[in-house]
Amino acid sequence: MKELELQKAFMLIEPGPVTLVTTCLNGINNVMTISWTMVMDFTPRFALLTGPWNYSYKTLVKTGECVIGIATADLIETILDVGTATGSETDKFSAFGLTALPASQVSAPLIKECYANIECCVVDHIKNHNIFVLDGVKAWIDEERKEKRILHARGDGVFIADGETFERRERMKDKLPLGV
Repeated sequence: MKELELQKAFMLIEPGPVTLVTTCLNGINNVMTISWTMVMDFTPRFALLTGPWNYSYKTLVKTGECVIGIATADLIETILDVGTATGSETDKFSAFGLTALPASQVSAPLIKECYANIECCVVDHIKNHNIFVLDGVKAWIDEERKEKRILHARGDGVFIADGETFERRERMKDKLPLGV
C-alpha cells in the first residue's frame, strides 16, 4: 500500500449522494447543495452537515424543517450552479430552472427535477459540529424519471454516478428490515 496524505482521507468516505436541500421561510423558498448527508439507522432518520456559511442555515434552525432532494447525474450543472450561488442574492429556483412542488408535511418545497424527495423535521442540532439530525416524515419518488443514477461527490471536484448494481437480497434477507 501507498501512504495517502491525511488531509485527503475524507475523500474515501465522502461519496454519499449529492442532495438539493430546500427550506422555506416566510413563503420564500431556497435550495442548497449538500453532499454531507448520512443515514443513521434502518429508519427514516438522517443527518446533514451545514453551518452559518450557508444562507439556508438560519432558515433550517428557525423552521426546523427541510426537504432532501436526491439529485441525479443529469443535474450535475444545476447542482454546481446551486452550490456556488447564495440564496441571499439569487432566487435559485428561478435562476436554475428548478420547479418547486408543494410538500404535504413541511413548508419547504419538493423539487420536481429530483428523482426522490424526503420531507424532514429537525429533531436535533449538534451545534458544535453543525450537524442536523432529521426525521423523514414523508417520501416521494418519480419512478417515471429516465435518469436514475444518483450522483456522488468525491470532495475534490470529481463526481461519480451510480453504476453497476449487485443484487444479493436473498443472501442478505435475514439482515434486512421488514418492508425493504
